[in-house]
Amino acid sequence: MTSGVYCEKGDILLARITPCFENGKQGILRDIPTYFAYATTEVYPLKPNPSKLEPLFLFHCLRQPDVRRQLAGKMEGATGRQRIPKSVLEAHLLPLPPLPEQRKIAHVLSTIQRAIELQDRIIAAVRELKRSLMRHLFTYGPVPVDQIDRVPLKETEIGPVPEHWEVVKLGDVADTKSGGTPSRNVPEYFKGNIPWVKSGELDDNIIFKTEEQISEKGLENSSAKIFPRGTLLIAMYGATAGKTALLDIDAATNQAVCAVFPKDKSFDPQYMKAYIIHRREDLLKERYGGAQPNVSQTIIKAFPVTLPPLPEQSQIAHIITRLEQKVEAEEKRKVALQSLFQTMLHLLMTGKVRVKDLEVNLDAPGR
Repeated sequence: MTSGVYCEKGDILLARITPCFENGKQGILRDIPTYFAYATTEVYPLKPNPSKLEPLFLFHCLRQPDVRRQLAGKMEGATGRQRIPKSVLEAHLLPLPPLPEQRKIAHVLSTIQRAIELQDRIIAAVRELKRSLMRHLFTYGPVPVDQIDRVPLKETEIGPVPEHWEVVKLGDVADTKSGGTPSRNVPEYFKGNIPWVKSGELDDNIIFKTEEQISEKGLENSSAKIFPRGTLLIAMYGATAGKTALLDIDAATNQAVCAVFPKDKSFDPQYMKAYIIHRREDLLKERYGGAQPNVSQTIIKAFPVTLPPLPEQSQIAHIITRLEQKVEAEEKRKVALQSLFQTMLHLLMTGKVRVKDLEVNLDAPGR
């Protein structure tokens, strides 16, 4: 005998257990090959009466943060494994505009949701393009794909690279330093205007500002040092180990951050940042320690890196930077769409904006 909860096409599947319920986990059963299916017992299948309630309207109505908070406050059971009682769901009051208006509201919200899902696919595609392009650039250099046969390669300890590239230890071409943390027991040490970077702020990004600032006294009474704009940073400890950043400001760092400085302008920091990201997994294999192993300055300095001529480094860095900017732009667009969705969800579900005031085409593609 099949176990689980019986459900049918068109049912809304609502998670009933924490934290899934509180996180808004739900779905609608639509594109399945059979009319019915079975779901885990930790979901409620809600069966809207289509003559009175548009399923997608109910689906979006239950996504409202206020509705979730109201229902979550009525969950029962042991902490961490609470469940929403079926009786609470059945007793919950819903705003119910006429069915044609429900359909238009659902259409508006679903259109925005589809745009968000498309944005996710675009972001994933650009990220994959970036990964593929980095593999190409760090193997053949900044040459078109149809010209790679013209690039003479040599085998090295890190794989094939162009013959005219060097492979060196990072410490051969760079100096490294770490920072420090002023005593938290002296409040005045953190009441200054010197930007102070913590390792958690490194996310393969550019640092324009910091979460905290320290004072001159904090700097003087700790091992913190001010590093100049353009410095490459690598996180050494815990969950952020191997993450990178470039300083766009003069700033100090804590002791969990390694600052990397090229000797005699031997490399472009933007190039080296991209290279470390590309081979981060190899760097992390050298970690040591317990549950959250660390990278040390010694490991970083011993790490083998490729060193093309500076003009090629700059070309590679420029190409990768352009792709990173593309990813950032697409992520900002997704955030804007998510904000639009939440705004429209609130306005339409509360009646503050009536869908009759919007131009809605129910025959639009994707309906």
